[in-house]
Amino acid sequence: MLRYIYGVDLDNYPLLRDTMFRDRAIQFHDRLGWDVSVNEKGEERDQYDVLNPLYVIWERADGRHGGSMRFLPTTGRTMVNEHFLHLTDGVRIESPLIWECTRFCLAPDAGREVSAALVLGGAELMENFAVEHFVGVFDKRMVRIYKMLDMAPEVIGSGGEGKDWIGVGLWQMKSEFIPNTLRRLGIGRETSLDWFRQSFSVDRRIERLPEVA
Repeated sequence: MLRYIYGVDLDNYPLLRDTMFRDRAIQFHDRLGWDVSVNEKGEERDQYDVLNPLYVIWERADGRHGGSMRFLPTTGRTMVNEHFLHLTDGVRIESPLIWECTRFCLAPDAGREVSAALVLGGAELMENFAVEHFVGVFDKRMVRIYKMLDMAPEVIGSGGEGKDWIGVGLWQMKSEFIPNTLRRLGIGRETSLDWFRQSFSVDRRIERLPEVA
């Protein structure tokens, strides 16, 4: 199932949390060779994980991580504005209607349905939170994956050549995203909305509100 979990709530799901960060280390450090930090527990975490991002996570039946993405509003700190401005000629991407999507990660043995589920999660965020675009940085290998998922972005900046090519893209939800992805997963829209509602119930929203003196 899909879970939508804010960073401050990750400790409520210790197995899901730990396997997500370990799978990130396997994908980004071990397999792709990115210059990322891995802690003594074998977890890949960075400075943006402490900013209370919203994670969209595919949880397996055994409670372990199957795949995930991380979202932050561009009105605050983001990777694209702090590390990749050279790709957009110094133009900052800042809008309450644009969120940054990073750390698209799949468990080593994840099936194709997991990628489809994450696409569905992103589409639900756009529709239910009235977000108009996602922005993110991606490398050459992801171009084929995005095309396969019918979610090729609008490239607004890029740099490098060949395997060193890297781009900044904008994603907008198309009308066919949700029904096409539901068909890939073999579920109905009500199931997807149930997953969303479970994560954003009234009680959980109240728990995150600051206390009033």
